Amino acid sequence: MYERRKTQQSNEVEIDLVELFGVLFHWAWLIVAVALVAGLVTFCFSKFAIDEEFQSSTKIYILSRTESKNDMPTSQDLQVSMQLTKDYAELITSRFVLEKVIADLNLPISYEGLKKQINVTTPSDSRIIQITVTDHDPQQAQSIARAVRETAGKHIQSVMDIDAINIVDDANLPDHKSAPNNKKNAMLGALIGAFVVCAGVIVRHLLDDTIKSSEDVEQYLGMSCLALIPVDESINTEKHSGRKKKVKMPFRGFKKKPKKA
Repeated sequence: MYERRKTQQSNEVEIDLVELFGVLFHWAWLIVAVALVAGLVTFCFSKFAIDEEFQSSTKIYILSRTESKNDMPTSQDLQVSMQLTKDYAELITSRFVLEKVIADLNLPISYEGLKKQINVTTPSDSRIIQITVTDHDPQQAQSIARAVRETAGKHIQSVMDIDAINIVDDANLPDHKSAPNNKKNAMLGALIGAFVVCAGVIVRHLLDDTIKSSEDVEQYLGMSCLALIPVDESINTEKHSGRKKKVKMPFRGFKKKPKKA
């Protein structure tokens, strides 16, 4: 049992985890139902409302002057080349390169928009640069990746005085989408829906301070319950239906008066 003490008015509030689990189990049907509905709605929204995205990647290897002359590069040359890889990545997404790609392919997009579609990564302890382009059209993603690679290669050669840039992997034509993941989104939506219902049930239970049973009287008021008064639920139904029904008395010993002739 976990106890949370409340100093206000010197009252002690106890939270029974077993009781909370019992309340959640009581409302398990609602939690499951909301989770299924939320998952289904999220799946439909992800499948029909969100545009599909495709990724095309190409890899390049930048050849320094020492390596182009077939000389054995020293460890210092390798370290310098790995440090320059970050500079190459910045040049690939430079305004000069991307604006030329936009003009060559006649893309209806700005420099900032195209830059968001391009991701340049350099694996650790490697001088290979990977250029990944994300687009809603798979063929367009492949065309942009190739154009960025060619334009960036020429720009790097002129700026950094590099002899050659070798192509490790050509830009591929993606045959499956990279986003959105409908199953993952549906599971996430179902979890969020179930969590919201659980939170609402727990908060409602904790804020409910009404007395419902004799055990609550003994627990919260510190008094013993001497007797229970039965409640006839038919009284409430009579008010809504407008019909009069006889109420059965919970005691015996009374006799009906004989009717007068």
